[in-house]
Amino acid sequence: MLNVDFAIGHFNVVAYVVLMMIGFYAMTGKTNLVKKLVGMNIFQWSIILFVVSLGAKHEATIPILQNDHSSPSGMETIIEVTHYVNPLPHVLMLTAIVVGVATTGVALALLLRIHKRYGTLEEDELLEKLRFTPPGATNQ
Repeated sequence: MLNVDFAIGHFNVVAYVVLMMIGFYAMTGKTNLVKKLVGMNIFQWSIILFVVSLGAKHEATIPILQNDHSSPSGMETIIEVTHYVNPLPHVLMLTAIVVGVATTGVALALLLRIHKRYGTLEEDELLEKLRFTPPGATNQ
């Protein structure tokens, strides 16, 4: 049984899991290829938001150290890592965003070509047309 206090305290995690399941359902349950692509994007964005939210810290700052000119060598400053945010999850998710946009662009271009050649983007209609198309014949 889901504890209500836990769900309220971790609202962002619950929201991302709900988004993930919506995207997963759209990818597996829909027969239209555009809806599958939108579901894939929802799934991908929910994972990106989840990882970015895991990398955040309350009342933390960016990991840029200021030079301490009061000491002769400048190295006597003790660094508390708990005061800084780890930038690695955010950088990795920035890369994932770029890859996702490129994947979506290629998928949309392929969907345009599929629609131009077969006249539909419904999966069951495409399978039916591909089943009865002889090799080398064009279906226009």
